[in-house]
This record gives sequence, structure tokens and C-alpha cells, in this order.
Amino acid sequence: MNSESVQSMMLGDVEVIRVVEWQGPYMSARALVPGFPAERWQDNEGWLAPDHWVPDGDQAIVALQTWVLRSGGRTVVVDTGVGNGRERPSSPTFHHWQGDFLGRLAQAGVRPEEVDVVVNTHLHVDHVGWNTMDAAGEWVPTFPNAEYLMPAADDFHYGPDNAYGNGRRVDDRLIYQDSIAPVHRAGQSVLWDGSHRIDEHLSLESAPGHTPGSSVLRLESGGDRAVFVGDLLHSPVQILAPSCSSCLCLDPAGAATSRRRVLERAADLRELVIPAHFGGTGAVEVRRAGGEFTLGRWAAYAAE
Repeated sequence: MNSESVQSMMLGDVEVIRVVEWQGPYMSARALVPGFPAERWQDNEGWLAPDHWVPDGDQAIVALQTWVLRSGGRTVVVDTGVGNGRERPSSPTFHHWQGDFLGRLAQAGVRPEEVDVVVNTHLHVDHVGWNTMDAAGEWVPTFPNAEYLMPAADDFHYGPDNAYGNGRRVDDRLIYQDSIAPVHRAGQSVLWDGSHRIDEHLSLESAPGHTPGSSVLRLESGGDRAVFVGDLLHSPVQILAPSCSSCLCLDPAGAATSRRRVLERAADLRELVIPAHFGGTGAVEVRRAGGEFTLGRWAAYAAE
């Protein structure tokens, strides 16, 4: 399948389906990655525009997207977007958001009851929203038969034990109450720490910094490898300058350490790097360039 909002490719025996809910300008690029110099944005304009940067107005292009993996006879959903009709007063972009997430999943041939595993790479607003849905005024799991894999460190930080993200934003409490706690009450959540094996092709690994429990999902099948890095990368300029964390990282130094480690392995093992929010094709190979990195080939999807 290959359309504007749903695309697919095969990596070994695993089908990877990209489901794009929304893509467009999000915020100032230089505010998003404040450590990346203005002149370097301009030096790389030839490939950054138009998929990742709008030079006129300095806007970063981001995508809200979910990755669906069909692996070993099971369906795995990686991150679940924003969710509809949520109270998000600290996040104007996502406050009372209305999108066609379930319609896009249906276009990809995915029905909620057929999903076996949901992976939340971390517990931010745009990664957990469709964990649940409104059923007659009650938040219930959107995927009734799925096991939800959540990083234990994020569940502690954003949950009541650590007073909803140390009380930094009211949204953190609201997100937990409408998108995380209902999954716990339904008995469908699995909290993990360090690493977690999903099946013979897929495994999770902690990569803290963006949040305390931020994680990456590794795929290995046949001769193909990929790493779904969540918000370890918000813009491809961070591949060129892995020390530059986004303004959204709780621990910028920790995120930079995790980023470099993951990029080093991706370059050495020729893993396809698949971030949560890249525009364009959404995934890219990474190559070593002296002591740093450069971009290789962008992902290619199957023809219709």
C-alpha cells in the first residue's frame, strides 16, 4: 500500500506500515533544536526543505504518525498519537484535537480488536492519546485485546507516585488519567525496565533523556535491521549534531548520550532509523562521517 497517509515496506519478514495522522509546520525549527546554529540550517536547506524545514518563517515540519508492525503473526502498534477530544490546556496544538486516527488505521487494514501489542516508546501527549477512547463518557482501552508495553520509569514519573511529572504541567496529570490509568485498570498494561523482548524480531531497549523512560524498539529480520527511536530525534539535523537535544527533552544531556549511542549502532549495523516525527518518508539510514554522522538513503515504500 502507498498513499499520502498510509505507506508500507517489508523488512525481512516484518511488514512495516506507516500511518500518518497529520504532517505540517509545528514550531520554529531553531526553537525546536536550539543548539543547532542558524547558518547550518541554511547550509543544509537543499535537502531539509520542504520535508523537514520551511525556511520562510523558520518552521520545523513534523509528522504525527504511528507505525504498525506485522511480525510473527501478530500486529504491533508503535505509539498512538494524540487522541480525540482531550483536555490539554498546556498544549494548544493538541487541546480538543480531532483527527481520523481510527480511519487511517482502517485504511491500513487494522481493526482495533485485532491489535495484539501496543508499544508506547514514552508517555508524552502525542504518543499515548489513542491508548484509550471515549465510551459513553468513560475512557476505555482502544485496543481491547492488546498488551500495552509502557516504560516503568515514565509510568512512575508521570503517575501519582511522582505527582504527575513533579507537577510541572497540568497536562501531565490529565494525560495519565485519560490515557494511562484506564489501561492499568483494565489489566492490559505491562511495565518494563531496561529491555524487553516482544518476539523473535522485536525488542525494546531503554534510551533515557527525552523522558526518564524513553525507549527504542529494535527490529531484526533476515538481513534487515531498523530502530524506532521515538523522540530521540525530532529533526534530521540532530543526526548531523547528536549533541543537540530538542527543547522538549527533560534531560538534554542524557538524551544526547542516548542519541549518540543509538546512532553509533545504527551506523555500524546499517539499521534504518525510524523516528516518531520525521516528515518526508519518515525514515533514513545513517552513515559515519569522521567523528560524526551523515544521512544515507531515505526509506523506500512499496508501490501500490
